[in-house]
Amino acid sequence: MIVSNETNIPIKMWLDDAENGALSQAINLANLPFAFHHVALMPDCHQGYGMPIGGVLATRGVVIPNAVGVDIGCGMCAVKTSLTELDTDTLKEIMGEIRKVIPVGFNKHKETQDPKLIPETSYDDWTESFSIVSSNMGTALKSLGTLGGGNHFIEIQKGDDGHIWIMIHSGSRNLGFQVAKYYNDIAKELNKNWYSSVDPKDDLAFLPLNTKEAKAYIREMNYCVEYALANRKLMMDRVITVFKSNVDMSNENMINIAHNYATMENHFGADVMVHRKGATLAREGTTGIIPSSQGAKSYIVKGKGNPESFNSCSHGAGRRMGRKQAERELDLDAEQKHLEDMGVIHSVRGRGDLDEAPSAYKDIDVVMENQKDLVDILVELTPLGVIKG
Repeated sequence: MIVSNETNIPIKMWLDDAENGALSQAINLANLPFAFHHVALMPDCHQGYGMPIGGVLATRGVVIPNAVGVDIGCGMCAVKTSLTELDTDTLKEIMGEIRKVIPVGFNKHKETQDPKLIPETSYDDWTESFSIVSSNMGTALKSLGTLGGGNHFIEIQKGDDGHIWIMIHSGSRNLGFQVAKYYNDIAKELNKNWYSSVDPKDDLAFLPLNTKEAKAYIREMNYCVEYALANRKLMMDRVITVFKSNVDMSNENMINIAHNYATMENHFGADVMVHRKGATLAREGTTGIIPSSQGAKSYIVKGKGNPESFNSCSHGAGRRMGRKQAERELDLDAEQKHLEDMGVIHSVRGRGDLDEAPSAYKDIDVVMENQKDLVDILVELTPLGVIKG
């Protein structure tokens, strides 16, 4: 669907039921003076902060911290194991041991993790080139290998390829938040001083790429993307260790893909800064991961390289209800029964967990149907057990 009314450039959507809040934010994006070609909304799109989650924005000459978001580098990883079966008692034992080695929610490790596990840099002036990252490194070293909260999860799954899979969704923890907030605040102040035409109420303050502030943000943003990957890798290594202490198995290499970042790419004949906020790369041949709620299937996919989506696809099912709304309106017994009928060992234990209940999310079947021109499905994964942040 193409929406071009009221906008300088078109909005192209892979859904026909975009909520009003997300659509208003997309209109703001499409009216930015530096927005390029069109705005793309993936089928999991819903309202975010400044920019819709599930949105892709290309810009000329600027980077927008809020078009990346606060959990910089947040993404997915997945591993295929040699296991073809996993009995319930063993699964419960494995999940219990995972909870002992991977802190969730606001929890961190009590001890600093091995500094060799964090990303290296080629910069000699560490504290100057990475001022926010370096000042938060003490906390970051204790947060490495931790899940976080919200919609982050560790899931044990059975694939239609006959194998047991492990999937993790997590990001850069507090490190990405600190970088995002610092540079967004700088962008807001600079935009005010420049008498920018971009309305401050839209929360889309920008940094011109030729400024020292933009170069610093991109440098620290990229570090956070790498830190988020290191965080997922450490968790996956520890989950695999738990598995191997309980069952005899081998595993394939980890698949990884991020969904909150900005990068320079060439599209429609121009070099532009592509912001993916809750959207993943789906370049032709790229292996990706599209998860759903803990009560629905997830997918390993291969990108088709559709230029109209800026070589992107959805990062998940997408929310259909806000967190507070889900806690108010969803039926706890019904959500628990749905998960138990599916045979999922789940984490919906009280009303406070309803924000991540299956009914808070869109129908993943509809989402996948809406983006069949963006990705091919390689493996369909059914949840067996879920650990939520």
